[in-house]
Amino acid sequence: MPFRPLALAVGLLAAVLLAACQQVAPPVTGASATAAPAQDDAAARFKALYEREWHWRQAQFAGADTEDSQGTPADHLPKVDPASQQQRTAYWQQVMAELDAIAPAQLPPAEQVNYLVYRQQIAVLLERQRFRAWEMPFNSDSAFWSNLGFTARGSFHSDDDYRRYLGQLADIPRYFDEQIANMRAGLARGFSQPRVTLQGRDRSIAEVADAAGEANLFYTPFRHLPATIPAARQAELRKQALAAISSSVAPAYAKLLAFMRGEYLARTRTTLAAEALPDGAAYYRAQIREYTTLDQDPQRIHELGLAEVARLRRAMDQAIADSGFKAPPGESTFPAFLHFLRTDPRFYPKSAQELLKDAAWIAKRVDGKIGDYIGRLPRRRFAIEPVPADLAPFYTGGRGGPGLYLVNTWNLPSRPLYVLPALTLHESAPGHALQMPLAAEDATLPDFRRYTYISAYGEGWALYAEYLGQEMGMYDTPYERFGYLTYQVWRASRLVIDTGIHHAGWTREQAIAYLRDNTALSEHEITTEVDRYISWPGQALSYYLGELKIIELRRKAEAALGGKFDLRAFHDAVLQTGSVPLPLLEAQIDRFIAGGGKSPWAGAAE
Repeated sequence: MPFRPLALAVGLLAAVLLAACQQVAPPVTGASATAAPAQDDAAARFKALYEREWHWRQAQFAGADTEDSQGTPADHLPKVDPASQQQRTAYWQQVMAELDAIAPAQLPPAEQVNYLVYRQQIAVLLERQRFRAWEMPFNSDSAFWSNLGFTARGSFHSDDDYRRYLGQLADIPRYFDEQIANMRAGLARGFSQPRVTLQGRDRSIAEVADAAGEANLFYTPFRHLPATIPAARQAELRKQALAAISSSVAPAYAKLLAFMRGEYLARTRTTLAAEALPDGAAYYRAQIREYTTLDQDPQRIHELGLAEVARLRRAMDQAIADSGFKAPPGESTFPAFLHFLRTDPRFYPKSAQELLKDAAWIAKRVDGKIGDYIGRLPRRRFAIEPVPADLAPFYTGGRGGPGLYLVNTWNLPSRPLYVLPALTLHESAPGHALQMPLAAEDATLPDFRRYTYISAYGEGWALYAEYLGQEMGMYDTPYERFGYLTYQVWRASRLVIDTGIHHAGWTREQAIAYLRDNTALSEHEITTEVDRYISWPGQALSYYLGELKIIELRRKAEAALGGKFDLRAFHDAVLQTGSVPLPLLEAQIDRFIAGGGKSPWAGAAE
């Protein structure tokens, strides 16, 4: 997830993106034939550059697993000390200089797109280095210590997989020591998480520090070893795992826990705004560029959010009327309806199993419809599982990605069923669990496009998937229709709240009240979400701005193509790019229109 590098700002790139990506190389005849050798040379240099840097980048961060990691398995964790960070900065500065030496106009059209996507990636990486983002290596949503838990829950198939994993466990003390030193440096210059967002976040550390032996999260892969590993070797691996947990893992987590409780929490800042950080106005603007791929003024985004919330509220009023709800005498209809939704037990699952089964039923209904809306579908299927217990208290209601849709079954009174269709469309298919593997399976894209994630595109598509649910007939009742609208207004509210907190000086209480007054989210979800926006500036802006762009481009294609418009082909055109900045997505749809609205995968082998 990713702004202005030393050489060129993403926001200033927009016009260049649109112009460069709409170019179509002329036939190589006559005078243009002389350009072919230069084009071949530029393309070769560019490919060599991005392949070299991509492999280097994977090696640099191998081992620091995340939910959607595509990194190479490693027997160690990354180096995150200042010297290593300086080396990374110097490397990416050199990469940017080499990019500057390549004229995009000398590249074939497909490589021009790759060039602009890749340049934005390097720009983002350099900007993170500029602000020393490594000195604040966590937020209320994710953290370096909890990311390692996804490795522990991953798939292991061979003796070598377990050997590498044991190497990572042995490296945790060094890795945590470097992270602690970085956080101390951040504290010293006032670059820390806001204190208010940290309450209870130490729980996931304590659960590992306090769990002995086989009860420890990091023993998980050793509970069921593959039968291909001989029994004697299995016993040896389990013995090594217990020793690593006792000597490395638990002590490192205990040391981190003591630091967080005894030092970090007491010294964190009491302000909320990103603009209150060192060079804060520039930092927040960089966060906006990273997550939205647009260089927009925070106040402009704030005003757009206010207008969109007002528009959606009118649609919500209509859904309430359609439900037949009547407010008690003397009460206003909207807040009375929200109270009704938040308190009536009919809207809440009675068990975790009920919630998971309902999510599975919705996902299966989508399976029966999806082929009418999208031409090429990914081969990879996805499982539906509960959010792990150690993450659930501070996790979102659900999260999807390649091969998995996680549903949060913790605190069932905060998991309303009327929003489940929208949540499932967003996180599973046609949202994240469709888009991400589809990109990864496209071997025509370079790896830096197959395995990276641009929030404005990915979250914009997933939110558009909720919008598409209307046409797919997925919202069966006025309550589910209202649930869809409350999810839409929730994302529109993010435009108001994120900019309100980080630019306009809003308090946490203001943000909570705004979300409470305009959505049907539960109180637990409201506070969890607001703390996420406080601790993760700019990311919340990507969803609604991305969705608005996709809807805008669909309307543009419909108007231009008229009777030739094919919705399946349009969706193929959006999905075929992989994660790209929004200006590049617009250029893609312009080419789609110019080509008569044909699917970019038309005629390709399935």
